[in-house]
Amino acid sequence: MYTQGLDSLGKESVHVGSADTAALEARFQGRVDADDKIEPKDWMPDAYRHTLIRQISQHAHSEIVGMLPEGNWITRAPTLRRKAVLIAKVQDEGGHGMYLYSAAETLGISRQQMLEQLLGGSAKYSSIFNYPTLTWADVGTIGWLVDGAAIMNQIPICRCSYGPYARAMVRICKEESFHQRQGFEIMLALARGTAQQRAMAQDALNRWWWPSIMMFGPSDTDSKHTAQSMRWKIKRFSNDELRQKFIDITVPQAQFLGLAIPDPELRWDEAAEHYRFGAIDWSEFQAVVRGDGPCNRERLGARVRAHADGEWVREAAAAHADKQRARAAAQAA
Repeated sequence: MYTQGLDSLGKESVHVGSADTAALEARFQGRVDADDKIEPKDWMPDAYRHTLIRQISQHAHSEIVGMLPEGNWITRAPTLRRKAVLIAKVQDEGGHGMYLYSAAETLGISRQQMLEQLLGGSAKYSSIFNYPTLTWADVGTIGWLVDGAAIMNQIPICRCSYGPYARAMVRICKEESFHQRQGFEIMLALARGTAQQRAMAQDALNRWWWPSIMMFGPSDTDSKHTAQSMRWKIKRFSNDELRQKFIDITVPQAQFLGLAIPDPELRWDEAAEHYRFGAIDWSEFQAVVRGDGPCNRERLGARVRAHADGEWVREAAAAHADKQRARAAAQAA
């Protein structure tokens, strides 16, 4: 629904000379400051367009690659109910990717280009999906921590300045909130189970805690890129602000479960009303981003194989579309 009529630009975008650029930029920033939504045919700075393409496409890639760690457990989920819920969740993630690819296409990049960037390794996706899911507790921890961190990141995007992205995020955040509750419910069942199940839950928390808080990225309070994104209202909070909010909300949840956060320096700061936490090992984060994480090659290899295996489906769909167009043309003649 986002791509109709995008073969033609709005009149503001036609024959814009350098003398008009400053006025257009001022008008654009005025609309952003007034919390108006920027729409696909509206004039926008090239840097704004490119920033959105990078952010939305990486977000879409993350949703698609994010299907893999949990999809691995569909056939091994402990009950039929757990299988059905997990299937629904993985299906949701695929849908999120499609919404986001559609939103990115409104900015002038094709889905084929975005997929080529992902499969060729030039596009990034969230580092969190390069960690293995070793036990069933990992599925619960992903829902609780990873989707919880994603919600913290994504709810502000519902109010971002670009209309198609903001609208896509409304439904995505509603579905992610279900995923987070589903993960917490798994962890609650394990925490209230046998000693072995509680140990499994604690082990998963130990392995996923630090990668989860790394999801927000390194400190960016002094980053020019972040400052620009916040001025354009693509991003409304810094990485550190979002990470702190996530920790403040999540630590009491772990306490309710009876699980220990694997950070000996974690403490409540009464004066600041925040949890203080230990130093993050950013060398691990950078290694995963570079492609040296536990499952980087496995994840990308799985996407490449899936794309190749689905070639016949794409060819059949294209042939069917050609046949439908030919039939419509014949009837109109």
